[in-house]
Amino acid sequence: MRGIILSGGHGTRLNPCTKVTSKQLLPVYNRPMIYYPLNTLIKAGIKEILIIIAPERAGDYLNLLGSGKQFGVKLTYEIQDSPKGLPEAFILGENFIDADDVALILGDNIFEDDLSSEIQSFKNGGKIFAKAVPDPERFGVVEVDANFKAVSIEEKPTVPKSNLCITGLYIYDARVIEVAKNLTPSARGETEITDLHKWYLERGELEVSQVKGEWIDAGTFDSLLAAQHLAKEKLQNKLVI
Repeated sequence: MRGIILSGGHGTRLNPCTKVTSKQLLPVYNRPMIYYPLNTLIKAGIKEILIIIAPERAGDYLNLLGSGKQFGVKLTYEIQDSPKGLPEAFILGENFIDADDVALILGDNIFEDDLSSEIQSFKNGGKIFAKAVPDPERFGVVEVDANFKAVSIEEKPTVPKSNLCITGLYIYDARVIEVAKNLTPSARGETEITDLHKWYLERGELEVSQVKGEWIDAGTFDSLLAAQHLAKEKLQNKLVI
């Protein structure tokens, strides 16, 4: 399996901090934010990782992470000129993925859980990671049956069918490249990761794993502050980098 960290975008919700650096390079306690998703992939045994970055920040990532040799992995980089939706990561990473399975994690997502066994147990199709939250209408929502099998997926529903939001970690087989290429952009002009999930769901090939510990999408000042506390209090003895 190969790994991709999507770390592009402009992080406008964190202005003015992100006027001078990438959101994913901001500190979360004593490490840059991107160390946390990188840690998730490395702990799962993924050795080849592609980091997708904005062109104006490329040098910063290279200075910080380099080739990845110090972490025992191989890092490569791909420029995303402008965000066109999360599925674009699989198109940009086509040559990198080749015929392998791939785990995509968003560069601002921080998990308390060690998800290594869930990542390593992937066989084929797709796998998403769901977390029970009090405000599911803010996220993509997955409805599951009594056996925790996916029934339906909706993007930011007004009336959610469950309280399980889809977090920013997704695993797919190599078919994801062609699926991503054939997605139709939504009204906001971007392809949607929800449509990618639905493609696998419609074929009965989408597995759902539950995230039990804390999960933070550190894209706002409030969630960034929460991430600082999580990192200090619960994550320091769980990190490998």
